[in-house]
Formats: sequence, C-alpha cells, structure tokens
Amino acid sequence: MSLKILIVDDALFMRNLLRGVLEGAGHQVVGEAGDGAAAVARYRSLRPDLVMMDIVMPDKTGIEALREIMAEDPGARVVMCSALGQDALVMEAVQGGARDFIVKPFKDEQVLEVVARVAGEG
Repeated sequence: MSLKILIVDDALFMRNLLRGVLEGAGHQVVGEAGDGAAAVARYRSLRPDLVMMDIVMPDKTGIEALREIMAEDPGARVVMCSALGQDALVMEAVQGGARDFIVKPFKDEQVLEVVARVAGEG
C-alpha cells in the first residue's frame, strides 16, 4: 500500500534520509517541513495519510504540532521520531495522540515496520 507521507524534521539530512527510505519502499513523500508551525500548515494543505515528525524542533515542538494536528483531525496518523534518551517526551507524544515512535538512529527496516503497522490501523 502506497501512502502519502509528510516528513517533519529540522535537520535536512534526516528529512533526506527518511525520504529515501520511504520512497524506496514505494511511498510518496508529498511534503516536508522543518519546524512544528510549518508542519501544521503543511498538514492542513496536504492532508497526508501519515506524518513522520521529529519531537525536538525550533519554534514549535513536534509535540505541540502533534496536539494541533490531532485537535483538527483526531484520525491523523502521526509517527514521532526521537533521539535516544527522550523517553519522557515519547510518552508525552503517545499520550498526545501519536500512533507510534521511532528512536534515532534507526534502521531502514524499523521505519518501514512502523509505517506498515500504523497504516494497518486504518
């Protein structure tokens, strides 16, 4: 199943890395954002099937953006990406509506497993 995916991360190299993994598996990356405010705006305009979002970003964090997206679209499918040692933030994200999370650094297979699992939730 090919998904339309929005990638949100303040690091360009991470967005490029995720794009390569996702497009290599046949998914369509419909947009990117470098901070939480842009993520919310891009979500509104693109209505992707799935959002891959970093937690720690400037201006508006991934958790703040997640809450805004979920308030507008409770059915949104958001997967949070976090660095090792951010367990409290991951729990906060899951409580805020994130469907799953990926810990950086990650393996390509881990990303694709999480995407498949979340996509299967309908």
